[in-house]
Amino acid sequence: MIEDKIITEKKTFTAWGRLVFTLIVIALLITGIFLLVRSMGRRSLYELSSGLESDTADVGEAVQNGSPDTGIEEGHIVYNGKEYAPNKDLICILVMGLDKETVTEIGGQSWESNPDSYNNGGQADALFLVLLNPHDESIKVVSINRNAMADVDVWDDEGNYRGILKEQIALQHGYGNDEVACAEHQVKAVSRFFHNIPIHAYAAISMDAIPELNDAVGGVTLEVLDDIVYPEYDMDLHRGQVVTLMGDTAYWYVRLRHEDEFDSNSVRQERQKQYLTTFAVTARERVNGDITVAVSLFTTLQKYMVTDLNVSSYTYLATETMDYSFDADNIYSVQGETLQGEMFEEFYADDDALQDLIVKLFYEPV
Repeated sequence: MIEDKIITEKKTFTAWGRLVFTLIVIALLITGIFLLVRSMGRRSLYELSSGLESDTADVGEAVQNGSPDTGIEEGHIVYNGKEYAPNKDLICILVMGLDKETVTEIGGQSWESNPDSYNNGGQADALFLVLLNPHDESIKVVSINRNAMADVDVWDDEGNYRGILKEQIALQHGYGNDEVACAEHQVKAVSRFFHNIPIHAYAAISMDAIPELNDAVGGVTLEVLDDIVYPEYDMDLHRGQVVTLMGDTAYWYVRLRHEDEFDSNSVRQERQKQYLTTFAVTARERVNGDITVAVSLFTTLQKYMVTDLNVSSYTYLATETMDYSFDADNIYSVQGETLQGEMFEEFYADDDALQDLIVKLFYEPV
């Protein structure tokens, strides 16, 4: 009797031991897979986005580049008497806001119905460089004026390459025979505008995603920056009002501008920067309180986005940047002057200010 009890207890212990061992093995496998996916995501992110050939910025003529002859380490620069090294761990992602209904359709026509079209991509009305810096655990954003005059690769309607023309940088996205080509061309143009800075990934998002993304975080509360009165869009917002933007109101807040006023895009750009900052803070708070919010945001984005980020890249970014700092002080703009061109407004970047910005954000003092 006692022996039977001992045998039963041994069998029970053995069963529990096997179960615990099995659970440990499963946990280790899951952890190993997660770490493998995360490692793959990190590795893929540090590869340059399509269309880029260099991982080193050409900062400008005012910069002395390092080489054995100068006594400065190769890859380093001397700027305003100080030596700087490129931040090789910085991740740079280009986010484009497109004036399109969806990423695969514009003006009611899909890419599939126009397979030979080379000007069906729509314009990149909003352009942001998102910089993820593991050295100080910060997220910084550079807002780019959509009217900035830049070197743009141009194709005709039949797909014949016509060379590089000086055009508004937002127009670059319009050239291409599918949504991926358009996005990659825009990446190349922005990199070139910033003296060939490395860009590691891109996300081209239809502006029509804004209402769903906005409402997924419960709306965005902010102080209105200027009067936005458009009865046809049911917009009646006035400077200084504190409102919670919902649905289409959020969409029109970042899209509308007074087209009859000179340089109205700069005013709209300030609203876009404000909305982006507030949305990011609101989304982070909601995600920390409810993980399903993150799932909802990701599901919504998939419908409206073309990106070269993959699952492993998302996994790495989500875990790596969870505690990174981000606020209004971390948003920068390219400084310059808006002039009236023959037909449209043209923004000309201040070369010295742009050079300062590149060194500040992409380099570190030695």
